[in-house]
Amino acid sequence: MSSIEINKDTYLMWYESMLLMRKFEEKAGQLYGQQKIRGFCHLYIGQEAVLAGAMSVLKQEDSMITAYRDHAHAIAKGVSSNAIMAELYGKATGCSKGKGGSMHMFDKEKHFYGGHGIVGGQVPLGAGIAFAEKYKGTEFLNVAYMGDGAVRQGALTETFNMAALWKLPVIFVCENNGYAMGTSLERTTAQTDIYKLGLPYGIPSSPVDGMDPAAVHKAMDEAAQRARAGEGPTFLEMRTYRYKGHSMSDPQKYRTKEELESYKAKDPIELTRHTILSEGYADEKWFEEIDAKIKAEVDESVKFAEESPWPEASELYTDVYVQKDYPYIMS
Repeated sequence: MSSIEINKDTYLMWYESMLLMRKFEEKAGQLYGQQKIRGFCHLYIGQEAVLAGAMSVLKQEDSMITAYRDHAHAIAKGVSSNAIMAELYGKATGCSKGKGGSMHMFDKEKHFYGGHGIVGGQVPLGAGIAFAEKYKGTEFLNVAYMGDGAVRQGALTETFNMAALWKLPVIFVCENNGYAMGTSLERTTAQTDIYKLGLPYGIPSSPVDGMDPAAVHKAMDEAAQRARAGEGPTFLEMRTYRYKGHSMSDPQKYRTKEELESYKAKDPIELTRHTILSEGYADEKWFEEIDAKIKAEVDESVKFAEESPWPEASELYTDVYVQKDYPYIMS
């Protein structure tokens, strides 16, 4: 049962946070096309409810770790739009000092630990962070996000076993958008109900409508209660959909336009907007104000990134080891 009430303020927060994620990602896509953002770029458009529903449950001190589709996760954890956009530009003012770019966002103060390019590599790291919380005796938990392609990595099996054995305070979340990089789930896995992978380890596991922030909220709340009570991990399969390709270079020839449109008809932002209006939580003026506020924030992030300096060459030798005078780094 959900312990955190879903009310008017929840829906207003969901709408604003999802719209910020959407508009930020749309702008990032435009800037990538203009070659202002280089390297790889994986957009989160369509999947926003997975994070919005979690934000209304998690505490500020709870940590998060994810793969390389990570801009929206950084937003969800409170990293500023300015710092995220500057990181996409590779500027010194970015959240990873311009060293991480799109795929390797990081902000220790916000308890956001990446941003990882190795498929599935973040899963055992998330369990490790949860182990640290248990070791220190805190009430905080880790949420380890992964894509549907990552669940076939051996590290997942090993991590599930250890997390269950040690009852670690971790919520494993598979953001199943159906295609991994570009091959359908049905063609790559014998078990298409991904959540069932947690069951052999005694981990409570379930599918969740990842297009509905309310469904995500309820599932995450239940999982968080278990983690904080010392009852161990939960595995949630968020069934969602990305409107864009795997990355900006993906021609998306593996799916039909009809399939894409069928998911857009379930767009989480539009459905949340409909609920807000039908319940009388806000009027059109409020939506106009939020739209303007978010546009201004995204525009400001671009201005900030454009005007920020590039990292100094000497930065190549910093942040490599914790020990600042490590003897084998030579400039």
